[in-house]
Amino acid sequence: MKLILSLFVCCLVSSTLLMAQTADEKAVAAAVEKLRKAMIAADKTTLEGLAAEELSYGHSNGLVENRSEFVNQFLTKKTVFLDNLTFSNQTIRIVGNDAIVRHRLTSDTNNSNVPGKVDILILMVWQKQNGEWKLLARQAAKVPPKV
Repeated sequence: MKLILSLFVCCLVSSTLLMAQTADEKAVAAAVEKLRKAMIAADKTTLEGLAAEELSYGHSNGLVENRSEFVNQFLTKKTVFLDNLTFSNQTIRIVGNDAIVRHRLTSDTNNSNVPGKVDILILMVWQKQNGEWKLLARQAAKVPPKV
């Protein structure tokens, strides 16, 4: 009985440790959430603060933007996400000073005053620069058809 209880406690502790986020994973998750909110609000200061100077921002249609073009999309209302912007099924993997983030982005949109919907897959690369997580690269892809 003691052996079974010991194994159960060992498995419980191991699974808890495996599922716990590291401090860096929590910080990246917070940066991603801050980015999501800034995209809804078209918050120039926050968008610029989260984006690395070297940002490469790829859209699902193949368009690639630099940092200033990325921010300008929101300020000119060429890209408008509504309050239901959601990042789901998110995974975060820390690799040295970099973080690989994947999620599914869904939202109602009003790009250039044209209502629409978006449902895309996202890959982000965040880099720790001077102690802060910055968005270095982002690529969107269309959701593949179900096979």
